Amino acid sequence: MSCPVCDHPHFSKQLTVKDYTVSGETFDLVDCTACGFRFTQNPPSQEKIGSYYQSESYISHTDSNKGFFNNIYQLIRRQAVQSKRKLIGHFSQRKTGELLDYGCGTGAFLMEMKSAGWLVKGMEPDPGARSRAEALTGSKILEPDMLHALDSESVDVVTMWHVLEHVHELHQTLSQVNRVLKENGLLVVAVPNHLSHDAMHYAEHWAAYDVPRHLYHFSPASIAHLMKMHGFQVSEVLPMWYDAFYVSLLSEKYKTGNMNLFPAILTGLVSNLKAFLNKGVCSSQIYIITK
Repeated sequence: MSCPVCDHPHFSKQLTVKDYTVSGETFDLVDCTACGFRFTQNPPSQEKIGSYYQSESYISHTDSNKGFFNNIYQLIRRQAVQSKRKLIGHFSQRKTGELLDYGCGTGAFLMEMKSAGWLVKGMEPDPGARSRAEALTGSKILEPDMLHALDSESVDVVTMWHVLEHVHELHQTLSQVNRVLKENGLLVVAVPNHLSHDAMHYAEHWAAYDVPRHLYHFSPASIAHLMKMHGFQVSEVLPMWYDAFYVSLLSEKYKTGNMNLFPAILTGLVSNLKAFLNKGVCSSQIYIITK
């Protein structure tokens, strides 16, 4: 195995992390000794990874509202899709256009953009989530391997909301995204940030490591380096304030077996305060990227 970004064959082990969602298996996280990129060592293959998403706990594919965490997720998502729509309008400087949501899950963001007058395309690998997205949006949702079939320079905006960390064919996918984006198009990527305070605090219990579904674990520097390799440039980095609280709540459960509300909220607050004072260390971040 070599680094997924630079293909360097040497890396150093950082953490051993348990899959708390499905399998209970453990996976090592390693850093490339050349470019510093952090990734999950020896994850399941693309053909076998599907079974690691089959859980009621995997909310982005099930839309479940059972239990405290799922209710919190649903509450945050309703507000988040509206914020994302406004963000797309602001940075694209467009009221409408053609948008591709790569990894659209059950289609909440797609529906928000469609309702605002955008022409939308969705791509999603999970059959159950794809079916739910089609029912919600009334649009055909494509499988990700159809990305190559889209016309070149046909899309104004491509969004990847907490998706890039899941993509097996990292370089091929980003090359195709560059191809389908118009010359003045916008790529918006949201990913967890392993340099955040909550990531440091919870270490191997940090919920946003989410092995083995998360194949890669990004930092601002690694995102910038990867995007530059594919003809992109990061123009803005924005915080996702809610993630520090949600991830800390889940991390407390992984660490202690209990839902310890106060320490989770305190950790989230400290994480956001540090991110407010030092741009680039929020729990999760949105990268505004241009060609």
